[in-house]
Amino acid sequence: MASRLLPLLSSLSFFLPFLLSVSAVRGLIAGPGGGKGPYRPRAGLTTAVQEARSLPPAQAAVQPYHRPRRRLVAGLRKKGGGGTERTLASQMSTGGVASGEAKPVEPAEEEERDWSEMTPVCLAEAFSRLALEDLWRGAMACCRSWRDAARSRPGLFAALDLEPGFAESTPGAEAAAWWTPAFQRRVDAMLRSAATLAAGELREVRVRHCSDDGLAFAAERSPRLSILSIRTSPAVTDRSMLIVGTCCTMLTELDISNCYEVSYRSLEVIGQSCQNLRVLKRNIFNWIDPSEHVGIVPEDYLRECPQDGDREAITISKFMPKLKHLELRFSKLTAVGLNSIPGGCKELEILDLFGCANLTSRGIDQAAANLKNLETLVKPNIYIPRSSFHMGRYGHWQLYDERFQTNVFQI
Repeated sequence: MASRLLPLLSSLSFFLPFLLSVSAVRGLIAGPGGGKGPYRPRAGLTTAVQEARSLPPAQAAVQPYHRPRRRLVAGLRKKGGGGTERTLASQMSTGGVASGEAKPVEPAEEEERDWSEMTPVCLAEAFSRLALEDLWRGAMACCRSWRDAARSRPGLFAALDLEPGFAESTPGAEAAAWWTPAFQRRVDAMLRSAATLAAGELREVRVRHCSDDGLAFAAERSPRLSILSIRTSPAVTDRSMLIVGTCCTMLTELDISNCYEVSYRSLEVIGQSCQNLRVLKRNIFNWIDPSEHVGIVPEDYLRECPQDGDREAITISKFMPKLKHLELRFSKLTAVGLNSIPGGCKELEILDLFGCANLTSRGIDQAAANLKNLETLVKPNIYIPRSSFHMGRYGHWQLYDERFQTNVFQI
C-alpha cells in the first residue's frame, strides 16, 4: 500500500489535507503488499446519512447534482424496508388473509433516494457520526459540496488521533520509516490541516514524529487544546513547547515521552501556564537494554538519553501541584528527585516508575507513604547492582557477565 500511497501524494499534493488520515500512516508503514487495497467507504457512512435524513428539514439550499457523488453512493442508497410486512398486516386487518393461510405478496418496489438532495446541515450531521478515516478519505474526498459541508462545521475536526495507526503497526524495519524526514513532513501537513479546519476548536491531538514548526502552527491556532500527545517526536524542542505553554493554557493531559530535546524549562513554563494539568507522561526509551530499539531508533538518538531526571522531577513537583497521573518510565532520577514529588504533587493517584534503575525499594516505599491519595504505584522491576559499576575497574566484568549472563536482576 505504501508503494501506491507515496506516488499519489506526490501527484496530488494540493489535496494532501483531505487524503491523509490514520490509514495514510498505515499505508506508509505497510510496505509492498501489506495494504488492504484502495479505500472504500464503510457501512458507517450509509448509516450516518440515513440517521441524518430523519432530522427535521433544514432551511438550506439544495446542493446541485454531482456525478462523483452519485458514483460513490450508487450502491449505498437506502432501500424501502418493511414493505412486505406492512402489506401483510394491512391484509390481515381487512380480513384479506385468513388464519392458517397466506397469500403471496408482491415485493415492494425499491425506494430511490438521491443523496444529492441532502442539505449541508444534514450532511454535516451525518459526517459527525463518521470515524476519522471515513471523514477524511471518504466524505471529504467525494466532491466539493461534501467537503464544503464538512468544513462548515469545525467541530468535526476537534480531535486528531493517529495513535491507533502507530499502535497497530508491526515493530521492525517498517517502523524505521517513521524516523525519516519525508514521514515527518506528512505528519506536519496533517497537523496543520487539522488545526486549520478546526478553526480554533481543536481539543485533542495524538501524533508522533511531528516537528517544531508543525506543533507551533497548531498550538497558535488551538487555544482550547486540552490533550496533547507528541510522544517520540525527536524534532520537537523547547522552542515549540514554550509556544504550547503560552497558547494552550487549557491543557489537562500532556505526553512528551521520548522527546529528548524537551528539557525541564518547558516543564516549568507549562506548569506555570497550564494550571489544570492532570496527566503528565515523561517516559524515555529503555536505556538499560536498548536491543529492542536497534534497527528502528537511530543509535545517535538512543545515546542522547536525558540525564537530568532529578531536575525534571523537582520542576514537576514545584510547578504541577494538581497532577493526578505521572509517568517517569526509565527516568534516571534518584532518591533526591523522587523525594521531592510527594512534597509538591500531593494529589497523585497514579505513579509509574517502571525501569527507574537508580531507585531502591526502600526509597520508593517511603515516597509512596507520603502520597495519601496514591492508588496505583508501578515499581521498577529491574535495577543495576551498585557493585556492577566497579567491576570493570578490577578487570572482573567479563567473569561477572559470563556467570550471570546479564547485569540486570529482578527485584
